[in-house]
Amino acid sequence: MGRYYRLHFKTMVFLAVLQVTIVVLFHSWYICQSSSNYVPPQRKVHVLLLSSWRSGSSFLGQVFSQHPSVFYLMEPAWHVWSKMEQSSARVLRMAVRDLIRSIFQCDFSVMDSYLPENYNMSSLFMWAESRALCAPPACSLTVTNVTQCKNICDAPGLLKVEKACNRYSHVVLKEVRFFELESLYPLLQDPNLDLRIIHLIRDPRAVLRSREVASKALMSDSFIVLEKKSTPFYTVQYQALQEICHSHIRISKRASLKPPPFLKGRYKLIRYEDLTLNPLKEINSLYEFAGLEMTSEIGEWIYKTTHGIGKGTKKQAFQITSRNATLVSQAWRTTLPFSKVKRVQDICKEAMELLGYKTVDSFKEQRNLDIDLLVPKVPHQFSWIPGKAEKKES
Repeated sequence: MGRYYRLHFKTMVFLAVLQVTIVVLFHSWYICQSSSNYVPPQRKVHVLLLSSWRSGSSFLGQVFSQHPSVFYLMEPAWHVWSKMEQSSARVLRMAVRDLIRSIFQCDFSVMDSYLPENYNMSSLFMWAESRALCAPPACSLTVTNVTQCKNICDAPGLLKVEKACNRYSHVVLKEVRFFELESLYPLLQDPNLDLRIIHLIRDPRAVLRSREVASKALMSDSFIVLEKKSTPFYTVQYQALQEICHSHIRISKRASLKPPPFLKGRYKLIRYEDLTLNPLKEINSLYEFAGLEMTSEIGEWIYKTTHGIGKGTKKQAFQITSRNATLVSQAWRTTLPFSKVKRVQDICKEAMELLGYKTVDSFKEQRNLDIDLLVPKVPHQFSWIPGKAEKKES
């Protein structure tokens, strides 16, 4: 009887060991098979639309927001500047950079420091301008009208925003609050980010005209740019514009003259005027740079948006409407007095030379729209005047 139990016990031990062995071998085989068939998820692409106020950046933002692969957000750094109005752009740049890094990674907890208690999705600046936030999973329905989006899609907290952000292959942020590339170096070197920078510029004479239309909306930002300098009201626009022109010089020179290795292939300069003259060609080039493909629906949207009947007289600070883009880009020539044009040319002379904008010497020359004031682009060069930037730098 004892022998029987001993044999039975040995049999049970053997069977248990055999079972464990089979489980281990099957698990190893399964992992091996799964690994051989495993396709890693697509790496997100992060695009920063870097520009300044009234330079056509809202239009460029919509060019990307309309793409079905893009999660777009407009000027999240507005929250930083609004929360710390007594500070300066130089002091706030690190806080802005850290906020941008978190949002690129779809981590919106960083917004807790800048939003009121019990905030909603609608607490985000111009949130309804993002197509991704007016469609599932951020919204229960897909809506294309901004008013409908505001009425239907608002939700408490930002969990739906994070969920939407994680769904897309591209995260695109539009910002007007960086004044040098060096602040962005840590993001360009971050292995968790695949950052591409699109630097949008515009003729400073056109920028002044647009800034005058929206002067009240820009006043707080202008004082932050000027670091709360004691500046008379009537000169604020010119001094702010001068700082903006200097920032374009710094950024474009840093990118074109001995750029750091990690910037190679990750910076692209675009003039608003080139964008309006040949929108499909230029936007195709921007999409290619960002790893996106043009669609027929987007092509139709671009045509309708750039061939409207308006002439750029809308006073809303950020509204995108269907307008004739070429007329908008040239509106300053028929509306600004020559005295203001000359003053802008004086304070932004170096930037205009570097970026390919010709000056006018008289009121008659300014009003003659047959005179082309745009220097043709030179492929693969950031300066539209070969050798001029290098000569000035030395």
